[in-house]
Formats: sequence, structure tokens, C-alpha cells
Amino acid sequence: MKPHYMITTPIYYVNGAPHVGHAYTSIAADVLARFKRLDGYDVFFLTGTDEHGQKVEQAAQDKGETAQNFATMVSAQFRNMADKLNVSYNDFIRTTEVRHIKSCQDLWKKIADAGHIYLGAYEGWYSLRDECYYGEDELTTTPDGRKIAPTGAEVKWLKEPSYFFKLSAWQDKLLEFYEKHPQFIGPESRKNEIVSFIKSGLRDLSISRTSFKWGVPVPGDDDHVMYVWFDALTNYISALGYPSIESSDLWRFWPADLHLVGKEIARFHALYWPAFLMAADLEPPKRIYSHGWWTVEGEKMSKSVGNVIEPLKLVEEFGLDPVRFFLLREVPFGGDGDYSRQSLINRMNSELANDLGNLAQRTLSQVMRNCGGQLPEIGQRNQDDEALLSKAILLPALLREQMDRQALHESLETVWKIIRASNAYIDQQAPWALKKTDPERMAVVLRVLVDTLRIIATCLQPFMPDSMDKLLNQLGVSETERQLADLEVAMPAGRELPAPSGIFPRFVEAE
Repeated sequence: MKPHYMITTPIYYVNGAPHVGHAYTSIAADVLARFKRLDGYDVFFLTGTDEHGQKVEQAAQDKGETAQNFATMVSAQFRNMADKLNVSYNDFIRTTEVRHIKSCQDLWKKIADAGHIYLGAYEGWYSLRDECYYGEDELTTTPDGRKIAPTGAEVKWLKEPSYFFKLSAWQDKLLEFYEKHPQFIGPESRKNEIVSFIKSGLRDLSISRTSFKWGVPVPGDDDHVMYVWFDALTNYISALGYPSIESSDLWRFWPADLHLVGKEIARFHALYWPAFLMAADLEPPKRIYSHGWWTVEGEKMSKSVGNVIEPLKLVEEFGLDPVRFFLLREVPFGGDGDYSRQSLINRMNSELANDLGNLAQRTLSQVMRNCGGQLPEIGQRNQDDEALLSKAILLPALLREQMDRQALHESLETVWKIIRASNAYIDQQAPWALKKTDPERMAVVLRVLVDTLRIIATCLQPFMPDSMDKLLNQLGVSETERQLADLEVAMPAGRELPAPSGIFPRFVEAE
């Protein structure tokens, strides 16, 4: 039996088109999902769209559409983005699906029957943009008297009947849970923020609305629709067949191993979601990890400024794998990052074309020209050979630990250390010169390089699947030899290698 692994993106809110922030989360989750599959796991990777709430209703009205038609149209854009980015999801869930609505209503009833929901009236500060209620102490006041949330969103005073979840009763239980599960929230800075927020005192949470209708009806009270976050968070279990736990083959994946989210929604996932689940006598997920935001040339992305980066346009110009690589290479995962066109081009040319592309081309051209296009014998290796191979062989173990910490930037740097060491090795050994002086030694050097490149290309598959597929083909690695476990078995000498061709061309700006 393969070990199970469940990873999720947040479900993306359909009040606007996808941007590079959405692409960043999806690509990062895809890399982690692909790595676990590469390591022999049975993976369930979930993504989708969040389609209820007042913002969607308003956006639909602005477009002269029904909320359902508008949600369907924008949801299709997010699915298309995932497909074009080569995101290997197992399920794409929409919160307007019948299966999801049923799950939400069953979860609500389970929590209500346990005595954790009561009817009252809500009066307080609400941000429509964030779909979040804020306390007075969290707000700042502008010179013109407007109240602003920590996210920068304006809040308005809201008063309406509401059902409440007894969140205050879970304050100590949540802190105790975090204490017992120190890896539950990452990175550490986000955990500290959430723990501090809880220790300042939790208030009961308003979880229904009556001022609009575009949402999941509260069971037994059609005047109310569920708070959009109660609805949205439930997607993680509705996709697994909740409440049909015994009959669902997918329930084996719960609790989820990782919910990957942006930092602006960490609180909902790390605080509200485990409280809802514990109130329903369900296990919380194993880990919540939130990444930072992207700016553009030092400025916040904004439609009004006109600097929103559309991910599919980036891919169209630069290619898919270079974009995937750049987004995860440029900044430590978990922190904020800045996009610049020149930085992307520099990464493509220096690290992809020069470092990895040139290493592969030089090695495979030598094999084709001097070894008849056949994989050389392993031969008698010396100290230099073993030094390089011993470092390369450690890659899978190093990456496992880094991936489990979501240290994606660190993982790429670990691989690039081997690439740089391989380039130094080929320059030092000069197999093109050994052809004349010591052809047997030349064959050993080329075999060391091919074996090292095989490890590099195998480990980089999650980051750049199409490009590494091409490289592994050129290295003579069959489709059945591309798991991490397969690296333990050497490829047989004499295997025919195809003629090499460039994997990463240099990017040159048009005149």
C-alpha cells in the first residue's frame, strides 16, 4: 500500500480573473504534489473555486449576469489557468456544486446538534473585500474618518440577525492543539501572529447573513445563508465525500497533510477551520502553510495602476517551465516577493540556459560524438568522480526534508549546488581533451556526468515537468525509471541515447 498524501490550494474567489498570485499558489502546490508522487505516495491534490458571497453577487450584477452564470464563467478561467500551468490536480471543486452544498449543510447540522451554534444578532465592523469581521482594536482610522482593516480594506458597520458559532469556547483548546502540534502552522512568523490574536481573546463568530441570498442556505432557516468562509472551508472535506465517510473511498486522505494558502487567509484556515472541525468531532488538517504576496517592480499589484501580472501572458512569452522555475526560485517560499521582467530573464539565461542547459548539451554532445551515442560503462571511478556522485546521491533525501517544510526555494538551491559542481567537474576533467589522451577515462567522466544529470533531472521533474521529460528522454531514462526509488538502480551500459537538442534556449529581447 502506498502512503497517502493530500494537498490543497485555497479555492479561488470568482469575483475577478486569475492573476500571478493565484498561479503562484497553484504552481507551488503542484510541485509538492508531484514530488510526493515521485516519492511513491498516493496523492490527492485538490483545487477549485469559491463562488458564493456578496462580492460575487455584486460583481455579477455589475456585468449584467446572474450570479450562477458569472461564477461559471470565472470558474472556467481558473480551471483553464490550472490546465495551462500544467497543474496536476485530482479534483477541481466548485462551491455551487450539489455535493458541496450538501456537505456544508450536513456539517452545519452536526455542529448545531452538538450545541455550538446559536441564533443572535450581529453588530460590528465588516470588510466586504476580505469577507471578514474585525474588532475595533484591529482597525485604523483615516484622516477622512474611514475605518481600515489590517489588510488595507475599508470596513463598514453591519447590523443584522445572525447565527453564531461559539468560537470563544475554543480559545484554550486551539492553543492546546497548537502546543501539541507545533508544525501545524507555518511559517513560524504566521504562527506567532495567530497565537497572539487568539490570546488577545476570541469572540463568537457570526456565520450567517440575511442581507443577500447568494450563498448556501442555512438548514431549517432559508432567511439565512452561510458565512462565505464556513461554506468555503468545507470544500476540503466535501471533495472527499463528507458526510459519507464510511462509503467514500477518498476519505482515506483525511486529515489533509497540507493546506497551502496565501498569508491573507491564514487566520481562517488555522483558527476557524480547526475549530469548526473539532466542533463536528472531525480531525483538523495536519499543516497550514501560508506564503507571501508578490509586488511588481516594487509596487503593489493593482488594476488601477495597471500592473497586474497575468500568468498566461507570462507563459506565452517566456514558456511554461521557465515561469514555474522563476516564481519558486526568486524568493524564499513563505516570504513576499517582487516580480521584475529583468529578473525573470536573468534567471532564464544564467541558471536555465547557462548552468543546466549548457551542462546537459556539453555532456550529451560528447557522448554522441565520442561514445557512438551509447551510454558508457561505469568504469573505474576516482576520488573526483565519487566526490560529485556522493553529493548528487544525497539529493532525494535532502529534498524530502525541505519539501516537507515547504522550503521550495531552498530545494532549488540544493539542486543548483550540484549543477554548479557538475559544471566545475566537466571543466576540470575536460573529457574533450581526454578523447585523445585517455579515452577510457573520458568514458568514465561522461558516465559520471550522465548519472549525475539523471539525478538532477529526476529531482527537478516536479518544478519543470515538460523540460525534464525532454532531458530524461535524451539521457536514455525510460518512462518506468523516473521515480526517486529508481535512482538506486544504475542504467545499463550500451543503452542508445538520442541525438541531444537544447532544452533551455537563451531569451533575447526583441529589437
